[in-house]
Amino acid sequence: MTNSEKLHFYVSCPPGLEPMLAAEYKQLGLVRVKLKKDEDNQVIHTIGEDTGGMEFEGPIEHVYKANLHLRTASRVTVRLGEFKAITFAELRKKASKFEWAKYLVPGQNVSIQVTCHKSRLYHSDAVAERILGSIDDHFSASGKKTVLSSEGQIILVRLVNDNCTISLDSSGELLYKRGYRQAVAKAPLRENLAAGMIMASGWDGMSPLIDPFCGSGTIPIEAAMMAQHIAPGINRSFRFTNWPIYAKALWTDILDQAKKQILKESPLLFGYDRDAGAIEMSKSNAARAGQKDHIQFVCQAVSLLESPASTGWIVTNPPYGIRVSENKDLRDLYARFGSILKQNFTTWHTSVLCNDDQLIANMALPKPERTIRLVNGGISVKQLIYTPQKEQNG
Repeated sequence: MTNSEKLHFYVSCPPGLEPMLAAEYKQLGLVRVKLKKDEDNQVIHTIGEDTGGMEFEGPIEHVYKANLHLRTASRVTVRLGEFKAITFAELRKKASKFEWAKYLVPGQNVSIQVTCHKSRLYHSDAVAERILGSIDDHFSASGKKTVLSSEGQIILVRLVNDNCTISLDSSGELLYKRGYRQAVAKAPLRENLAAGMIMASGWDGMSPLIDPFCGSGTIPIEAAMMAQHIAPGINRSFRFTNWPIYAKALWTDILDQAKKQILKESPLLFGYDRDAGAIEMSKSNAARAGQKDHIQFVCQAVSLLESPASTGWIVTNPPYGIRVSENKDLRDLYARFGSILKQNFTTWHTSVLCNDDQLIANMALPKPERTIRLVNGGISVKQLIYTPQKEQNG
């Protein structure tokens, strides 16, 4: 395989972050696949921005860049191929013809994950068994058997309406695992969701940013990395480096280019929490991310929050009852937060993540400019984006 050969790959993201992922891919120069076609070149459906991800096409270089640079992504998978299959024999025979040798070596460990919908082949374990057999058929000359293991190369098999799609995970650990967050608070916000929140808030990357309920420090740390143009995957490893087609020189060049883009300066960034343990976690995580000197973490209650500048952004994920303080009444906390915003931050942009309309109402803020529906740890939440009052009145 040459470095210029075109691949099809799919980038997944948390539901609701598709517009932010789309903005990222445009900035990186990735190419969307707009139409999905079957074996007869007939259009199956148009890929939208409401599917928890989107499909791309391009050289292996784009797979590397997507893994390294996309802040809102969860995983990058490469499409090996697709075909129709209504019998297990047909499934095994067709799958064995794929170019497995580009991504696997004989006898290696694999983890086969199967989903079946509206297909005659509906038994996922039986499908996985045939895919395993197809890989052994492909490498039959080697005499080695492929081994099923939860730690192996992830192979994703999807059967929908008798159409089988096979993809391989190129990321390894999910992409929100940047590597810096080893200490977490009670209800941690995933890194890609934090990055998506910051993007959706409209933060300019230069103005001050505050998280009054910082927990493990994820929002300020992600903001610091964004402001300094630090690629989110720059300090972690990826599964694609184990592939036979891995182009080490190309990957090294992409990494070097990313390192050259890093800026040394950062805007004013603050993380506050009334829990001293959370502040210590935030400081430890920031140190691992190389942001110890770029973020001010302070143990303080929200009632003491003051504005450090004439304008800026507040981006935060306050506690809400499902995960933490489940039996506590949080209405007073939200009421105090709303009062502080109206008292000290009328010229600031504010973004709040919450799952409870009553808690949101207790802030007694004007109607948000936008509301984005997201999922945080399996919980349906809303990001409410408020415009400074001077802009609303203007």
